[in-house]
Parts: sequence; C-alpha cells; structure tokens
Amino acid sequence: MSKAIIGDRVAKSAIPRPIVTAVILEDPTNNVLLTKRTDNGRWCLPGGAIDPGESAEEACVREVKEETGLSVRISRLIGIYTSPDLMIEYDDGNKIQPIVMSFKATVIGGILTASNETTAFGYFSNDQITNMDILEFGREEIQDAISDRKEAFIR
Repeated sequence: MSKAIIGDRVAKSAIPRPIVTAVILEDPTNNVLLTKRTDNGRWCLPGGAIDPGESAEEACVREVKEETGLSVRISRLIGIYTSPDLMIEYDDGNKIQPIVMSFKATVIGGILTASNETTAFGYFSNDQITNMDILEFGREEIQDAISDRKEAFIR
C-alpha cells in the first residue's frame, strides 16, 4: 500500500525516484487509458519505476506491457512532473519523491487485460476523469498530452 503525503517541502525526507507513465489516447475520441491499482485502489496512467540499466523509454514500454498486456511505441515526451511538496510513503517505510516522465504512446499490439498490479482498466473521457480518484500529476499529464503542444512541459 502507498499513500501520498502533501505538505510544504515534505519530500526533503524522501529519495528522488524516476517514474515513467504512458498517455495512450483512443482514436478518434481521445479517451485516455487508465488502470486501477491493486495497492491503493486509485486510478492512474500505466507506468512505474525505471529499473537499473533501463532507459526511460524501455521502462515505459515494459511497464505498459506488464500492467495492461499492450505493446506500445513511444512517440514523444509530454513532460516532466515533480514537486518538493509531494512524497509517497509505502508500508515498508520507504519514502520517495516521484520524478515523473510522461510519454505519449501508441498501441502497436497485445490484448488489453488486467494484471497482478491492476484490478480494472478502461478508456475514459475528460468528463469521466473529473470524478475519478486519480494519482497525483495524472490529470495534469492528461491535459498536457491532449493540448498536443510540441515542446515538453516541465512542471
């Protein structure tokens, strides 16, 4: 289980951790693929931590496959998201400050399915997402991806 702790510079007691996420848009609706996590029951973009020896792109492709069963191609960096005021604390006592690199991805194969890390999945509209419990940075990443700005966001 993990929980987000928000407060003034709370992440100063955490370890910075590079995380990747994939924004996968369904054509032609621009609905966004979200998964529901097994560890905390919250909705999120597919993604996770970069393993030692992996590039950010490799980690994103691997995490999407593990969590959704889909094979993807990364097309661009949407943005980098981090805050000194956000820390994630795990049951084992580990505390991280997520440094999220969000990528736009296109499905190139596979079958959408749940995994041992996810309990549900689906493509959701902006209106539906408004009322969902989504992990930190998720809404911002989605809005930035939909804006289709050429330059990456740094937030």
